[in-house]
Amino acid sequence: MSAGTYTPRPGAAPLPRMIAAQTALETRMLLRNGEQLLLTVIIPTLLLVLFSAVDIVDTGSGASVDFLAPGVLALAVMSTAFTGQAIATGFERRYGVLKRLAASPLPRWALMTAKTLSVLVTEVLQIVLLTAIAFALGWSPHGNPLSVLLLLVLGTAAFSGLGLLMAGTLKAEATLAAANLVFLLLLVGGGVIVPLDKFPDAVQSILGLLPVSALSEGLRDVLQHGASMPWAQAGILAVWAVLGLGAAAKLFRWE
Repeated sequence: MSAGTYTPRPGAAPLPRMIAAQTALETRMLLRNGEQLLLTVIIPTLLLVLFSAVDIVDTGSGASVDFLAPGVLALAVMSTAFTGQAIATGFERRYGVLKRLAASPLPRWALMTAKTLSVLVTEVLQIVLLTAIAFALGWSPHGNPLSVLLLLVLGTAAFSGLGLLMAGTLKAEATLAAANLVFLLLLVGGGVIVPLDKFPDAVQSILGLLPVSALSEGLRDVLQHGASMPWAQAGILAVWAVLGLGAAAKLFRWE
């Protein structure tokens, strides 16, 4: 046995391994948080089941679940990429977690990449669960799966940018209050449960520019009406994604 057999070799792990480890940690933390589970799983599931089973809102012709399922999928994306991420990151920033992680060998951009990948993993679990429930309720989707995937990715980018912007500029308590308030307002006025055409004409044009409205209406165009690709809604989401991520990258404060 040579003298150098047990010689320590300190140094950072390869970057992909660090990102994968941080992604796994972020995902476990997200799924263990009771409040996050309430936002990401329980509330969307209850809304889908309740409004599909009980005729509370006039969703037009056809089965209620055909209208509701795309909107609830959009709500799930918003709850994870925006509300959940904003609250979790805001408190990590307050308690100095982000400051310490920023001093580790993991680059800051890699940390944000891990957070984004964690959001995507959680969304996959949400979508699988909600899709299974919707099928059990009689959902019959149409359209191109690639169009659905593109809309979900654009929606995730848009909401993730807005969530990180809020978490990186406001105090943790303000982020908690603002993120939950925005979630409730967009749930009511974002075309998730209540069709946009139920609102006054002057308001519809404004509400249609919101990211959750663009995502829910875009998914509905594809999954309910069989559209190939709703480019107008995709464009709105792309603009929100560029603005949100750009502002977050410029204004995010790590301390």
